[in-house]
Amino acid sequence: MTSNTGSKPTSSASASSSRSGRFERADAVFRNWVTRDGRPGPAGQGGFKAEAGRYHLYVSLACPWAHRALIMRRLKGLESVIGLSVVHWHLERPQGWSFEPGPGVVPDPVLNAPLLSALYFAAQPSYDGRYTVPVLWDRQQGTIVSNESADIIVMLNEAFEDVRASAPRSSYADSRLEAFAGHDFYPSDLREDMDALNAQVYDTVNNGVYKAGFAKAQDAYEEAVMPLFATLDDLDHRLASRRYLMGQSITLADVRLFTTLVRFDAVYFGHFKCNLRRIADYANLSGYLRDLYQTPGFGETVDFQHIKRHYYGSMVEINPSGVVPLGPILALDAPHGREGQ
Repeated sequence: MTSNTGSKPTSSASASSSRSGRFERADAVFRNWVTRDGRPGPAGQGGFKAEAGRYHLYVSLACPWAHRALIMRRLKGLESVIGLSVVHWHLERPQGWSFEPGPGVVPDPVLNAPLLSALYFAAQPSYDGRYTVPVLWDRQQGTIVSNESADIIVMLNEAFEDVRASAPRSSYADSRLEAFAGHDFYPSDLREDMDALNAQVYDTVNNGVYKAGFAKAQDAYEEAVMPLFATLDDLDHRLASRRYLMGQSITLADVRLFTTLVRFDAVYFGHFKCNLRRIADYANLSGYLRDLYQTPGFGETVDFQHIKRHYYGSMVEINPSGVVPLGPILALDAPHGREGQ
């Protein structure tokens, strides 16, 4: 039974293993939408209008789902529009993510909360779920807008364009990012195909690595690993004839895949036993990963110290010793050679 002291086990994955030994990810609970004019979005209630300074984003630098939102906030030039807090890399049980001081941690300025769970109980005192990131918080209504990363990145792409456009050019922390000003990462003419690809990648890759890593039975593990690598094979083939997943421009599909790929060789290959092949072994996927990593807005949001310490240090059911490996040495700054794709 969950209480407002945060007594519920909150591992981002392990709390969701079924009796069959198969990993089952729980659905997000908060599914409201920020829109340009405050009208209701695809789900939830209305009243969440895009405004500068009104919203605050909570992320973990270790979490691939939160990493998506961090990248989109940067690509869309929203760093002066939407505030940011970063939790500590260690996911402590039973209390969950905290703002314990440490390198890269950015405290909570909204509630001055020591734990992320405080936001969930402030939004819903009877809350009885997991305390996950990312969280998009509305300062005006004092509640969580959304804790679903797939929704949040669409909001960041669409809802704040007028707000960003009216902001000074200095809203981009890095002048190189101004090339993305006004760029639509979810164009209407690509949405149907992109949604289908995103669904496959989510099931077999983004979530597939977790299904393999937290499998409690051999058959469950193999049922996850084989589709994972089948999809990676397909993606490598797809990228042989195009620079990005949907063609010659970066889209949300690339953001969603990048955050898994960049963690793959460092964590998922060994820690989650996804070891049939490394991303480095794929000619096109490896070049594509380096290409994105070297693109403004992507590589500088990657923190391998948070990533490796979280996975190897927090998931004691997989790595009881808590020892964090020093390798592998990754060559993500090496030439990618994909300019002509």
